[in-house]
Amino acid sequence: MEKLIITAALTGSGPTRENNPHIPYSPAEIADEALRCWRAGAAVVHIHVRDPGTGRPAFERKLFVEVVERVRAESDILINLTTSAFNLEGPDAGEKRLMPVDLGPDLCSLDIGSLNFRGRVFINPSEWVETAADRMRKAGGKPEMEVFELGHVRQARDLVERSLVEDPPYFQICLGIAWGAEADLETLLALKAKLPAGAQWSVLGVGQRQLPITTHAMLMGGHVRVGFEDNLFLSRGVLAESNARFVERTVNLADLLQREVANCKEARAILGIPPYKI
Repeated sequence: MEKLIITAALTGSGPTRENNPHIPYSPAEIADEALRCWRAGAAVVHIHVRDPGTGRPAFERKLFVEVVERVRAESDILINLTTSAFNLEGPDAGEKRLMPVDLGPDLCSLDIGSLNFRGRVFINPSEWVETAADRMRKAGGKPEMEVFELGHVRQARDLVERSLVEDPPYFQICLGIAWGAEADLETLLALKAKLPAGAQWSVLGVGQRQLPITTHAMLMGGHVRVGFEDNLFLSRGVLAESNARFVERTVNLADLLQREVANCKEARAILGIPPYKI
């Protein structure tokens, strides 16, 4: 079975220190979390940025740049920058969301399709999705196509068939998010069955579903995403003190399941991403 790629989603845009006092806010804190995860065995870090003072979601170039520079100065971990920017509004929000593509990340998240999310509609028009995929391809960053339901997979397959996404296409199957697909084995099997041949795929589960659904993915040959963006608790009632604790648990579980964990060089080869050039 192929080696396991572990992604650590460090902070997202939702959790705050009121939920867990260990949520990183500043670029230095986010970078430190990324390096802890790298040392623990993660090959990819998924990065959002926050206002360093308030912790509110931010989408400022200088914050992304500082995180990227700090992480790359000390590690070879693959950097995945978000283009979700759920907090951005206005007629130019779509273009602003693509700013991280220009910072030279190894991957960029690409949300395929719209979704009812946090009391609003997370709008991802098909035209924007196509533009984003093309921009990422031309910039040399691989889209991590986030899919929340079967229709999103169908749309992503169209991008692949039209060569807007280079081989191998990489899917992040997002489960347990209200109101997307449920985080259970039946749903995971249905979504995986619709992926195009040769695709690489990873799974995330929200909250208490993180551990069981990522375990299923490991057994099925997929990759996994863990971390504060999706879950704050290491076990029932026990808050995790770092994203690295989730990574450590995943590494230990992979060892029990006899699934080797990919290092950063191996993860690049699996995903078809060239080495970072300094």
